Formats: sequence, structure tokens, C-alpha cells
Amino acid sequence: MESVQQDAISRCDHLDCYDIWTCEMWARAEGTGIILGNATGRCATKHCHFCGVLNACASMVALEEGRCAHVQIIQSGLESDVFVGSSLVDMYAKCGSMEDAWSVFNKMPSQNVVTWTAILGGCAMHWHGKEAVKHVERMCEGVQPNEVTFVCLLSGCSNEGLVDEGMWCYASMVTEYTISANSEHYTCMVNLLGRAGHLQGAENMVMAMPCQPHAGAWMALLSACRIHGNVEMAEHVAK
Repeated sequence: MESVQQDAISRCDHLDCYDIWTCEMWARAEGTGIILGNATGRCATKHCHFCGVLNACASMVALEEGRCAHVQIIQSGLESDVFVGSSLVDMYAKCGSMEDAWSVFNKMPSQNVVTWTAILGGCAMHWHGKEAVKHVERMCEGVQPNEVTFVCLLSGCSNEGLVDEGMWCYASMVTEYTISANSEHYTCMVNLLGRAGHLQGAENMVMAMPCQPHAGAWMALLSACRIHGNVEMAEHVAK
């Protein structure tokens, strides 16, 4: 199998991808305000510029432009930088190329919580929730997950109806890692339980929110009531 470097270069041969201005266009379109300077990319903070470009490409699902930025990163010798590497993983994951995301991830000399959250979020996004949950134990051997990590995991479990895995993630977050659940965590759990038909559990989760439940949580519960034909609860919730 070709290395990431060879693959990136071969895919970009037909583009003017060695001109950093190609990638800057995407950064400006995203409104990042990043100015990359000249095409050689010679500046003291070029790793920050590359992170911004990759974030723009990820937001716009611009895979080919992201590959072009990857070529520039390789040529600049910044691929091993943990921040740039994390941005590469995030870009490839959000652009749908999980093979490249894992390739970059596995070749990084070290990963931080941002790197891990990016790869786990990519798994969850592309319907590999069980795989994401499976890798949490590996992550925790050297990196502590944070609240964003668990939003990604719970979202993936919710999308795929992985009730047991989602309940395990939520319990681990609260008890083992002492992370307080926020509105996003609660909404994911309401979605997870509601879609699986555990409507009372979903309602209990809404009522357990430490702050005023927001519209997203109520809509998730109402949607679950509609799916499972529970008119009585839907009327109660609507009030």
C-alpha cells in the first residue's frame, strides 16, 4: 500500500497543488483570516497556518485541496508536529477518507486528546461507533479523554442505536473520568434512549439536566415519541 506521502502527491499531480495559494483560498472562504505569505510558506508560525487551512478544508469537505495542503506539510517537515498531525487526521476524517486519517494517526510519534478525539469522531461520523468505543481503552493508556471526546462517542452510539455502549460511555465519563455531563451529552443520551424505545429513560434524562432543558433535548424526545407512537407522552412533553 502506498504511503500517505506518495498517495497525496499522486492524487494532486493534476492540480497546481504545490502552490500554497490554492489552499489559502479555502482558508479565506472559511473566514479564518489566515494569510500564508508567499508560496514557499517561510514564516515562523507556518504550522498554525497549515492548521487553519486544514480546518477550512475539513469544514468545506474539500478533500483534494486538503491533500494538496498535506503535500506542502510533508515538504515543510511538519507532518510529525502533533497539532498539524491532529488537523490532518481531522481533515481526512471529516472529508470521508478514514483510511488516510488512520494512516496519518498511526504514523504520528505521539497523539494528544485532540488527535484521539478527531479519529474517534471520524469513526462515529462514518458509522463505526463500536470501533470508536473499542479504541477508548487504547486511548486511555496514555491520554485522558475530555468532554468533547465523549460527545463524539455518544453521538456515534446514538446514530447507530448502540445502547449498551452508549450507557457504558456515559457512566465512564461521569464516574471514572469525573466529567460533568453538559447539554450536548444529555441530548445524545436522550436521542440514544429515545430511538431505542426507552422513552421513560429518555424523559428522565431530560428532567435530570442540571440546567433548563433546551429545545434540542425536547425535540429529540418528541421525535422518539413519534417514532414509537407514544401519543400520551408526546402530549405531555409538548405542554
